[in-house]
Amino acid sequence: MALCLGQVFSKDKTFRPRKRFEPGTQRFELYKKAQASLKSGLDLRKVVQLPEGENINDWIAVHVVDFFNRINLIYGTVSEYCTERTCPIMSGGLRYEYRWQDGEDYKKPTKLPALKYMNLMMDWIESLINNEDIFPTRVGVPFPKNFQQVCKKILSRLFRVFVHVYIHHFDSICSMGAEAHINTCYKHYYFFISEFNLIDHSELEPLKEMTEKICN
Repeated sequence: MALCLGQVFSKDKTFRPRKRFEPGTQRFELYKKAQASLKSGLDLRKVVQLPEGENINDWIAVHVVDFFNRINLIYGTVSEYCTERTCPIMSGGLRYEYRWQDGEDYKKPTKLPALKYMNLMMDWIESLINNEDIFPTRVGVPFPKNFQQVCKKILSRLFRVFVHVYIHHFDSICSMGAEAHINTCYKHYYFFISEFNLIDHSELEPLKEMTEKICN
């Protein structure tokens, strides 16, 4: 029997602290609206659509942060099985390999164990969503002109977590009874990025069969 979400994804297994929205802010209200729609059982294709009268960048910001939290939690659940021995390279099967480059400590694309790659990637994303110049939280402060480009890059990196988890750790996910929860999270993510064209579909190729199976 599948366990409830709280049992499967315990706070003890969170990869890092969750990013939260400040109560009373417009983004907090948007977040509550999005969560209410998710829990209502509505078609996820409709849930991701921009609510009438809302700013698209606010809507994207809310979802990027929420996906960061959810995907972070998913990886935290399997991270004990993702070691330098089991996953010496950040990959998605034999065909897809992801190398880390940040222009600072890693100036060239570098092969890394999946766990190290995930740590660096989550640190990088967290630094972006906590940057007031990119994700402004103060009323009246506009988003930067490159905001959606930054979000596209974040979402493309988060997709790699799904690739690695589905291909290398799906047995562990199933043994925990978490398959349905992760599939729902992926469907939500997939419909959102598709609705707003936030990822080049060629990047989704590693999970093409899985996507056709659970999203159609």
